[in-house]
Amino acid sequence: MNFNLELILVVGTALTGIIVLLDKLVLADNRRKRVLEESYEAKFGEVRNSAPSKEYKEPWYVDYSRSFFPVLLIVLILRSFIAEPFRIPSGSMMPTLLHGDFILVNKFSYGLRLPVLHNKVWTNGRPERGDVIVFRYPKNPAQDYIKRVIGVPGDTIEYRNKNVYVNGELIKQEDQGIFVGQGRDASMSGARVKQEQLFSVDHQLLIDNNRYSQNNMWVVPDASYFVMGDNRDNSNDSRRWGTVPEENLVGRAFMVWMNWDLSAGQFDLSRIGMQIK
Repeated sequence: MNFNLELILVVGTALTGIIVLLDKLVLADNRRKRVLEESYEAKFGEVRNSAPSKEYKEPWYVDYSRSFFPVLLIVLILRSFIAEPFRIPSGSMMPTLLHGDFILVNKFSYGLRLPVLHNKVWTNGRPERGDVIVFRYPKNPAQDYIKRVIGVPGDTIEYRNKNVYVNGELIKQEDQGIFVGQGRDASMSGARVKQEQLFSVDHQLLIDNNRYSQNNMWVVPDASYFVMGDNRDNSNDSRRWGTVPEENLVGRAFMVWMNWDLSAGQFDLSRIGMQIK
């Protein structure tokens, strides 16, 4: 079962906002009138047939809505249009991102989209080769994925013998030695660390020479992006299910704000504030 926090925030903000507005326009006036009526009756000694009314007191739901509405609204705006936190649940982006990394995603990088509906209302920029992006998995849009952009619309991408070719140009890799991981990342210990120069972006990746190389060629269609994980031999990416449509984009990952490997119970303070590139 997927926990749709975005939908909860939208509904909560709308509900509390409507209650606050309704109270301002109608309910508060009714309470004030009740106070004046009871004050008048008490002053002139009119006989009442029932106990004094308490309706002028602010109802609990108005009190709670007044307190929660600004908080929910601020969180909704920040999360939908500025930055959203995500947790890395898998090792497909090792060694760039590790198990337990909590990251921030810039929601402004590729334009603004309405929450829940995801309709773009303003265009800002487009993903470039080398960007680490979060997107809704094309085969299950309720699930968020994170990968690196390898190809943009019109590119021809070839993967052969664990090397990437973009429009016929070999993307250079430089060997950096053996990877040694800890916690759940230890499963990739022994893989080769490579430094890849993806045009203007230099980044590390992992190559497992014991794994079969999936050789193929793809042409990236319009308004789509070819993505791969930095853990090249342990990533479910465009080599298997195709490209990412532009409408599935969520944002660009830019920083690690915490690392906590839940299964291993380990914190890595050294990764806090690390820039993602």
